[in-house]
Amino acid sequence: MNRRRWKKLSGRLTLAAGTGDHAGVREVLRSGLHPDTADAEGTTALYAASVHGATDSVRRLLAAGASPDRESGHGTEGTPLCAAACWGHTETVRVLLAHGADPDLREDHGTGWSPLDWAERGSHTETAAVLRAAGARPGDRTE
Repeated sequence: MNRRRWKKLSGRLTLAAGTGDHAGVREVLRSGLHPDTADAEGTTALYAASVHGATDSVRRLLAAGASPDRESGHGTEGTPLCAAACWGHTETVRVLLAHGADPDLREDHGTGWSPLDWAERGSHTETAAVLRAAGARPGDRTE
């Protein structure tokens, strides 16, 4: 796949995933683009779907081989699980955990906040409870 086509498809995949456009996600994945491919800004489709709580898109991307722990962006985003926890998207958190997301993985290459930190900061008690049940441990936050 040439660079121009890759760039176009990766942008379409991220947009479709973030808006919950299931047909668009399916179409781009059928083109052969790997689901972990980031767009021009470094955003992965799984991160975009997670931050917006597009749980069906998250399921489709994970089924296609997206890594549940791959960090997105260039230091301005984070992991899919942190994104979902930050906004209290509990069902998305459950799906990510069921596909092997690490409940203690801190973003910013291990130096930032954990999913539990984000859920607690946002007062998302149900999301925090799901993370604790999955083994997330409270820790020292870096502010």
